[in-house]
Amino acid sequence: MTEILASTPNGGLSSTGLARWWVYQRERFPLLAHGPLIAAFSASGVSFSAALRGAHGPAFPTLVTAFASALCFFFQLRVADEIKDADEDARFRAYRPVPRGLVTLDELRTLGIAAGGLQIVLAMLVDVRLLGLLVLVWAYMALMRAEFFARDWLRRRPLTVLWTHMLVMPLIDLYVTACDWLPARSAVAPGLRWFLVASFFNGIVVEIGRKMRAPDDEEQGVDTYSALWGRGRAAITFLTVMAAAMSCAVLAANHVGAARWVGAVLMLLWLGALGVGLTFVRNPRRGSGRRVEAMAGVWTLVVYLSLGIAPWVFRHG
Repeated sequence: MTEILASTPNGGLSSTGLARWWVYQRERFPLLAHGPLIAAFSASGVSFSAALRGAHGPAFPTLVTAFASALCFFFQLRVADEIKDADEDARFRAYRPVPRGLVTLDELRTLGIAAGGLQIVLAMLVDVRLLGLLVLVWAYMALMRAEFFARDWLRRRPLTVLWTHMLVMPLIDLYVTACDWLPARSAVAPGLRWFLVASFFNGIVVEIGRKMRAPDDEEQGVDTYSALWGRGRAAITFLTVMAAAMSCAVLAANHVGAARWVGAVLMLLWLGALGVGLTFVRNPRRGSGRRVEAMAGVWTLVVYLSLGIAPWVFRHG
């Protein structure tokens, strides 16, 4: 099936063309996996912002706009990565959709631009001032795509690559929350700043978690933190960043009177992550890195859900 689809020319809107894109999203942008995380990410931002400014609740159109915009941002990041990594993928990862001919970079660019058009329309429907923040996020994504015009320098400093690329997370979250506070003509509340920093650390948790692999799962030409730092150091870094995200989430929750509840939930989950990390270090069987990646996803989901739900539970409970 995949081989047949890969040989299909520009499929347009035919059933075969749609099938090509179904295969692509399953392999490179799985909506069933990413959709709930992005929904939690966007809904949490809007809900937390509404709680901070004392609103009765987030408006449904705002939730939809924030989710659609965030989904487009993350798809655009995927497209930018496909373009940036095209040469390396062709050399080391020929099994991926672009090098094997399933889809083309031009098609991906077109979809990325179309997603941008949708974001512009949504921003203008909510508040035209969102366009300024939209351009800000796009500008930073463009710098990431260009590897900050320091590709060789950055390639020798993977930790710098990690944190500079993850700065896009609080920028996206700033846009998402602005879908609530900007039309309401409200300023950025102090508690929101901790929320944005937690988003930054959550992005690092996900990035490290998806690049931790058992020795038998390492691939030539694929950079992983388990290979770069060793399993033990990678696991310690993963858990430390997770603890930093927890601290910022608790500080954010304190502004809505839910610090103890959020702290208790996240501490229990962190202890679970500790167990997963220890197992990965001591018994790195094939596929064990997927458990770390799954834990990173669960952690991110719970952080955002707890911050999005807690304000309303404690306000109306």
